[in-house]
Amino acid sequence: MNAYCDSSVLHLQLLLLLGDRLKSLRKSLGLSAVEMASGVGISRTTLQAVEAGDPRASMGSYLRVISALGIVGDLALLAAGAKRPVTTKTATAGASRDAPLARIVVSADTSRHRIQDLQSLALHEEAVRRIRTDPALLHQAQAVLQKWLNAGDQRSASLWVEWKDILEHRKWRKALGRTQRAQELRQASPLATVLPPEVRKRILQDVRDLKEGVVFEIAGRARQ
Repeated sequence: MNAYCDSSVLHLQLLLLLGDRLKSLRKSLGLSAVEMASGVGISRTTLQAVEAGDPRASMGSYLRVISALGIVGDLALLAAGAKRPVTTKTATAGASRDAPLARIVVSADTSRHRIQDLQSLALHEEAVRRIRTDPALLHQAQAVLQKWLNAGDQRSASLWVEWKDILEHRKWRKALGRTQRAQELRQASPLATVLPPEVRKRILQDVRDLKEGVVFEIAGRARQ
């Protein structure tokens, strides 16, 4: 397993896990998606984004859902800079000492479909970030897409036509979502072609690390 590292792939996976957890908690409470969305004052589409771990859903939307599910206390501890005391006692004197590190392992669902989509999403997030800062990359992606369209492959033609509109109008949300259609679009996307080889290599390595498991180590707090 790998020690904690800061990467966009890890961030995406943590959001995925959070979304899965929130959806599971809602279902355990017997609440439908319609009931939850109405109860917290957001649209069903926004709730779907939150439960999918979509980074484009607002922090406010996440907070509303977290609060309604009764787990806002954990977030309050983080916001206040507080930590739960974790201690152990010696067998002889009964004195408290530093607790051993708590180890939390974050890993990706290794099923082929889920891990491939996580990898694809990470590549596309990075490509969009770079295009926003360097418009020339957008023209590069459009040129690649036009070349594909001219080739006349009918299997992906409808997706490529949709990509033409996405690139022209910068409809990034459409391609970066967690919907089935967004996944299909990413499978026929020209965006990954704008990434330098070393960037692609780094992201692919981050995905491999996540498959093995990334370890967070949290120190305990000593008590006198």
